[in-house]
Amino acid sequence: MQSGLPMAIAPKIEIPLIDFSPFLINDPVGKIQVAADIYHACRDVGFLYLVHHGIPEGAIAAAFAQSQQFFALPLAEKQAIAWSSEVSNRGYIGLERERLDETQPGDLKEAFNLGREIDSAETATRAGFGNQLGTSIRPGIGEAALVQNRWPAQPAHFRATLIDFFDTCATAVASIFRAFALALDMPEEFIVAHHTAQNYTLRLLHYPPLTISPKPGQTRAGAHSDYGTLTLLFQDDVGGLEVLSAQGDWIAAPAIPDAVLINTGDLTERWSNGVFRSTKHRVSLPQGEKAQRDRYSIAFFCEPNADALIGCLPTCQGPGHPPQYPPITAGDYLLSRLQATY
Repeated sequence: MQSGLPMAIAPKIEIPLIDFSPFLINDPVGKIQVAADIYHACRDVGFLYLVHHGIPEGAIAAAFAQSQQFFALPLAEKQAIAWSSEVSNRGYIGLERERLDETQPGDLKEAFNLGREIDSAETATRAGFGNQLGTSIRPGIGEAALVQNRWPAQPAHFRATLIDFFDTCATAVASIFRAFALALDMPEEFIVAHHTAQNYTLRLLHYPPLTISPKPGQTRAGAHSDYGTLTLLFQDDVGGLEVLSAQGDWIAAPAIPDAVLINTGDLTERWSNGVFRSTKHRVSLPQGEKAQRDRYSIAFFCEPNADALIGCLPTCQGPGHPPQYPPITAGDYLLSRLQATY
């Protein structure tokens, strides 16, 4: 058992598959149906597959190719750009450094985190503007967008490819935010307006082959929920991702060709007053020949502006359904979760 969670795997996939093309062609009637489908998926499962999402397959393949080259570098080169604090949340994270399930040993994965690319001039300008206002950039309040990325010298096209992929995902997710806003019966631009700083994290993940026996309770990624608004996940065909259903079963969430997997995070659950589920998920240990294979995935985590106050939406409360969560700023919530993870 992990954190009291059930271990049985459900025999069938119950994660909905949604065609997002009405939002790409601005079909008013189709958009209403997509929003309704998203509502039911997020209420019932907290996960959904999206096809015709607007992210080119070539861009996804290029990002995976760079990820594989990066994780093949000598450990010393990766550690030279190591993650150093939950405030910056940038750089390389080694094996077992992270514990997504706080009750279990460290996860059997390594990762590389990056955010929106900025230069030192922008950092100085924005920080200086804050000082003029008598404010400060402090953990939990200052924008993550003020933090510079930590780049390796190699692979040669690593930086350019991942900056382009970050920007591509950021563009795509704006349309997805609009669909989620309609699903919550809010103005279409409501969620977009709370993400103007692009406090997003693009995370490359590598799960090495199992060459030694794991520690008791150890897995590739412990059971956890995501922290922010929503997550886009791209994964290879090795598999292992499992989602906890409302009925208490673990559901396999394999890669589906041409689809991106999306899940709602803790802040969306708080915004929606628990209507949309921030579902626990994990990456289980592989069995058979898959235990000797590398697994790669790429996640795009979306956080609201750090000073955004996340409280219950007016469309998600009423008689008999009062707000379940006290308001909190997005930055303070993210910092508290990261401090518990590392």
